[in-house]
Amino acid sequence: MKKFLVVLLSLGLIAAFCATASALDVKFSGQYYVVGTYDNNDRLVDEGKYSRASFFQRARVQTQFNIAEGLSFTTRFDALEKTWGQSDWFGSQDRSNSRQATPKYTATGSGSNRNVQENIEFERAFVTFATKLGTFDVGYQAADQWGTVFGDYENSRPRIKYTKAFGPFTVLAVFEKYFESDSSNEASGSYIGKTDADGDNYFLAGIYNFKGGNAGLLYKYMAWHQYAVSGYKTDLHALVPYVKATIGPVYVEAEAAYAFGKKAKMDSGNDIDKSGWNAYIMAKMPVGPAYFGAQFAWVKGDGDDATKDTSGPAGGNDYKPTLVLFNVDYSSWKPNLTTCNSSNTMKDDAKGLQVFNVFAGYNVTPKLTFDGALSFLQYDTKKQWNTARTAQSEIVSASIGTELDLTATYKIFDNLTYMVGGGYIWAGDAWKGTNSAAKVDNDYFLLNKLTLNF
Repeated sequence: MKKFLVVLLSLGLIAAFCATASALDVKFSGQYYVVGTYDNNDRLVDEGKYSRASFFQRARVQTQFNIAEGLSFTTRFDALEKTWGQSDWFGSQDRSNSRQATPKYTATGSGSNRNVQENIEFERAFVTFATKLGTFDVGYQAADQWGTVFGDYENSRPRIKYTKAFGPFTVLAVFEKYFESDSSNEASGSYIGKTDADGDNYFLAGIYNFKGGNAGLLYKYMAWHQYAVSGYKTDLHALVPYVKATIGPVYVEAEAAYAFGKKAKMDSGNDIDKSGWNAYIMAKMPVGPAYFGAQFAWVKGDGDDATKDTSGPAGGNDYKPTLVLFNVDYSSWKPNLTTCNSSNTMKDDAKGLQVFNVFAGYNVTPKLTFDGALSFLQYDTKKQWNTARTAQSEIVSASIGTELDLTATYKIFDNLTYMVGGGYIWAGDAWKGTNSAAKVDNDYFLLNKLTLNF
């Protein structure tokens, strides 16, 4: 036995001394911004209007540990993501030293900002390793991003992603954990004894790279069975093609999505089928130091059939053709635009959406740029089902409104920019909701933003 231990120790020492030494290479990247805003009439009402002004900020740091060739570990966190002086978490004056032990607003309490992030939140941590079979990413990583920015979200989710290139072709396969029933609501027992009650996503995609651009097709299967506790399951499929190409001086990108399957496969009663489209196209052309372009986005609204949901996949928070109405960067940090029965949730509204947008810009100097855009927004349909899909309500108008945006951006350093601008909204009658007697009024929005990228 003693000889065996000596031999084993010797083999261990030989293996240790023969192991390849590697230096750990660490790379940092990230962003810090602080934004000051003034909103003159954020409720878009004719009477009882009031203005809002505030500053908010976010610090984001991504760290990549390159451990060996083909092996790395990546993390990302957000810190002090909050409105300046915001006291929701503590309940009195703003305190920046640490997150308080007892929040003012709890998960079961009230308050629109109870989830404010006042300290550090790690959102991503994943390992990347390359093999002869392909490259794998395992852990919490970027999710809900494909093709163009249309339909995308800045989300993170636990997933296993496989990538393999074959010449100009790239193949991707992804498994994603959307919901884990075994660790949810254990106290109430909602999921105890429930089988097949997880929520999982599966992806298979291909990308073809050609001179001047690329094109791809994504197939997605969403098995959202966590709703089994409510008597139904969701099984959806989606096909999402896209193309990006430069044709002469013109850059063009387009994307569409078709979702189909069972929105609600009931344990008892009638199923609710799913069949919905969205589409997006944008063209941009440079002219010397200037550029101009146009884009159109469409999300189909829900129809009149109670057994079939025809609303298309949402436009996504990464898609920001406007400065105010369609921009989550600013709407997240103040109460939603509300008047009567409408709210600023048009991106995910079952009534769908249509966006017509023209834009232009001019580089006055290498450091100074002016940009402008004019947008027309409306719902795809005026009707919307109640939760039980037993009755429909109809808003007064499909017109959301028209927005004019103007901004100027100055590059203080290569990595530091300062932007000032504003938007004016001619409010449409959709903000009346179902109340035809309601009165709406216009709004203007001013902001200045300091952004550091590193």
